[in-house]
Amino acid sequence: MVEVEGRRLLLRNLDKVLYPATGTTKGEVLHYVAAVSAVLLPHLADRPLSRMRWPDGVEGPMFVEKNAPGGTPPWVRLVTLPVPGSNSGRETIDYPVVDGLPTLIWLANLAALELHAPQWTVGPPRRSGSAVHGPDRLVIDLDPGAPAGLAQCAQVALAVRDRLADDGLQGYCVTSGSKGMQLYAPVSGRQDAEVVHGYARRLAERLERELPRLVTSRMTKSLRPGKVLLDWSQNHPAKTTISPYSLRGRPQPWVAAPRSWAEVEAGAAAGSGDAGALRQLRYDEVLARLDADGDLVAPLLTRGPRLPSGA
Repeated sequence: MVEVEGRRLLLRNLDKVLYPATGTTKGEVLHYVAAVSAVLLPHLADRPLSRMRWPDGVEGPMFVEKNAPGGTPPWVRLVTLPVPGSNSGRETIDYPVVDGLPTLIWLANLAALELHAPQWTVGPPRRSGSAVHGPDRLVIDLDPGAPAGLAQCAQVALAVRDRLADDGLQGYCVTSGSKGMQLYAPVSGRQDAEVVHGYARRLAERLERELPRLVTSRMTKSLRPGKVLLDWSQNHPAKTTISPYSLRGRPQPWVAAPRSWAEVEAGAAAGSGDAGALRQLRYDEVLARLDADGDLVAPLLTRGPRLPSGA
């Protein structure tokens, strides 16, 4: 039993190995989450979370959880939102919102390794529920199809960055902790998700035309080998994206890690076996980088410009 900012939590099975390849235990995961909380929490603030849980470690079964589980502490903030077209017959879901370290530690204790958030936020509760605000960030997921890898993602990320800059947007890069990377840009929060979704789609389709040997904007599997899919669909209001600084449920304890543009430029120029090649980062490396560089995606917490309209 521990006390976290005035909340009492029972932490169980701290010696359980969650990442067998590295021997990383639940206790070490909890330590990482606590150590990274100062930068992770602002990126989760006011965002209803979907979680991926590995109660028996990453080599065991995983399940996706959206609704608050049984036994959720009464002090965890919940927001009730509609679920259009739900296959489970539910009309609403009670999503947890991480508004402090106790909730973050509670989720980690449930082996919720991956925290996925929408690009929009919710406001204070109203009589009829929580107010949903427009997206305050745009995201494009760069997903490489083998034999393409992070080097090709980096090349495409630079092209996306430049196209965003043409419209007055500032891009920020995160290696995903899985295969590829995400590119974010802060936006105004004063436009509907459909506007952001449409802009991202047009951007991806434009780059597919400009870089046809490297980019696809379509998820058709036959089009993806050797190319980088620019997945614009994660801007849809029903979609979520792995949060910066979240762990991933991969064989290694990799993290969705913010990267500098200097690293991306070096990775784009390097071959896959070169010393300067990009690779995914482990949780201990992310903590060391935070001590040296701070939060490289902190500007995402500030509202950006309105997106240009387009057909």
